[in-house]
Amino acid sequence: MMGEPLGRQDRLFYEFDLEDMVPADHLLRRIDAALDLTWLRGEMKSHYSHLGCPSVCPELMMRMLLVGYCYSIRSERRLCQEVQMNLAYRWFCGLGLEDKVPHHSTISVNRHGRFRESDILRKVFEEVVCGCMTAGLVGGEGFAVDASVIEANASRFQRVEGSEVDWTDAQRASRPVREYLVALDSENPPTNPKQKPKAMSPSDPSAAWTTRGRHKVMFGYSLNYLIDMENAVIVDVEATPTRISKEVDATETMIERSEECFALKPKRLAGDVAYGTGEMLGWLVEHDIDPHIPVWDQSKVAPDGKFTRADFIYDKERDLYICPGSKMLKTSGTAHDGTTLKYLAKRSDCAACPLRPRCTTGLERRIQRDINQQARDYTQSLMETEAYGVSCGERKKIEALFGEAKQILSMVRLRLRGLTGARDEFLLTATVQNLKRLANHTTRPPPQPLMA
Repeated sequence: MMGEPLGRQDRLFYEFDLEDMVPADHLLRRIDAALDLTWLRGEMKSHYSHLGCPSVCPELMMRMLLVGYCYSIRSERRLCQEVQMNLAYRWFCGLGLEDKVPHHSTISVNRHGRFRESDILRKVFEEVVCGCMTAGLVGGEGFAVDASVIEANASRFQRVEGSEVDWTDAQRASRPVREYLVALDSENPPTNPKQKPKAMSPSDPSAAWTTRGRHKVMFGYSLNYLIDMENAVIVDVEATPTRISKEVDATETMIERSEECFALKPKRLAGDVAYGTGEMLGWLVEHDIDPHIPVWDQSKVAPDGKFTRADFIYDKERDLYICPGSKMLKTSGTAHDGTTLKYLAKRSDCAACPLRPRCTTGLERRIQRDINQQARDYTQSLMETEAYGVSCGERKKIEALFGEAKQILSMVRLRLRGLTGARDEFLLTATVQNLKRLANHTTRPPPQPLMA
């Protein structure tokens, strides 16, 4: 017999408990067990006035933002609609059935105002990292660094060729343009001082014109992660325009910040070949961090069977090279381009040398040496160790994090503009990723005893 139709709502009163509507294994319930934001109200107190009407609780707005980035809802308007209808979202945010959801404009104003002024998103991220450390998820021995390109909220078809833009009053009034013009005069401008950008976006000038993204050409920002390789916990995150030089500079910033905030200093750092610059390797060795980074040995490459730099003996005490004919090559000590020293032999020595046909076709033999060559040599020696091979395998965990951010959390294209907007979105994304790992660890069921 056919049953009665469903959906009749003829009852006037219902016995209802929101707590019972959220399953015990729900992701938000497990995240809530690992998340503590009770300190947030005190942290934000100085950014609120003592007069006027009561404002929306900052913890409520922060929890709503975490829900949004956990479930790929980055529009404030849609986020408020989803929290209005979804019982699990309401429970996680501490809202009852009859409690009013904040207006989307309230969240937008606060995340661009109080939240940025107080840098609260960074502090929430750091608190979650501390929770991971307390849970034993951070080993602190080996870190890995890498960057992934995220498309900026700027049309690649609406661009200005070159680096000069005649800004209109309306454009100067926009937040991304104001931030960009101020950053140009700072110590760390978004542009590369050695190379002017080929194109700029009038709506988001801090974004870099790049060919490394999902499109052939586009404007993008780099999502820079510094992770602990033991459990793939994100120790630090930084947003930069998509330029290799900016990504390398961000590595130093993240390592210094992790040491300052968490007293974490890795013994080794894994990265790809892009981080194998002499300056980066020199900085790591100077800070007693082993660079597990591939470095190409150019000293053994030479055409036509001629002598390579490896055939010359470097005398560290006298800072000179000795050639196969026992002659000296000296340097003036001036670093060309700030990174390279040139060592020259005497023309008279080369003119009378019987090995000259195998050495040089010029008037004298010249050798170039990176000012950080000692760090490069040390890094190359590490490439033969077992620890380097282990780091190469564990470094792939950072690629999995980028895949999670793009495929699961939909961090493919930014919604906010400007470098600060990219920083806010990257911080929330990294916070959610760490919260998932912390929740899986802290709510893991105890092992079952083996049956006899």
